[in-house]
Amino acid sequence: MPCYSIDGVVPVVDPSAFVHPSAVLIGDVIVGPNCYVGPHASLRADFGRIVLGPGANVQDCVIVHGYPKQDTVVEENGHIGHGAVLHSCVVRRGALVGINAVVMDDAEIGEQAVVAACAFVPVAMRVAPRSMVAGIPARLVRTLGEKELPWYAEGTRAYHELTVRCLATLRETPPLASVEPGRPRLPVSKVDALIEARDRGIREV
Repeated sequence: MPCYSIDGVVPVVDPSAFVHPSAVLIGDVIVGPNCYVGPHASLRADFGRIVLGPGANVQDCVIVHGYPKQDTVVEENGHIGHGAVLHSCVVRRGALVGINAVVMDDAEIGEQAVVAACAFVPVAMRVAPRSMVAGIPARLVRTLGEKELPWYAEGTRAYHELTVRCLATLRETPPLASVEPGRPRLPVSKVDALIEARDRGIREV
């Protein structure tokens, strides 16, 4: 992975974490145990510290940055969707930030809360635990029901599983010129439970 020190401060990646080779880590980045950092994610801690707690996932093309003397934190099992932007904010344990959402300075996403896809969480907003916000700017939509919380948690566990799979089997390789006979499919995973839940009518972020 492209990994850069600045002013003598070197990123830290726990050996049990997976950071994709195309992701970029700069400066005061701390990636905790069992984390997943996806392709082309940028964790740029050249001003403030960036901390990913145990089991957090930061997906493809996510940008994380912050101001000096302010930590940008994704706590344990935080789930940051494709293309999201985090800046000098805190995402509490088990919270989910949806695809292409933006979370601004001094905002706090409460435990097990959900920021819907493409939402804009403005400066200093507090999102209550177990609530969903959506829109530009983000506004409270509703409190999450007890049946929804396990579904979101299952999505995070799918990324825990992906971390293990990537560490064990992900290898750069040239493509095949044609589809081979009897081409295998990927193994069944926790993602299948997500699809079943969606098909039962539980809404997706």
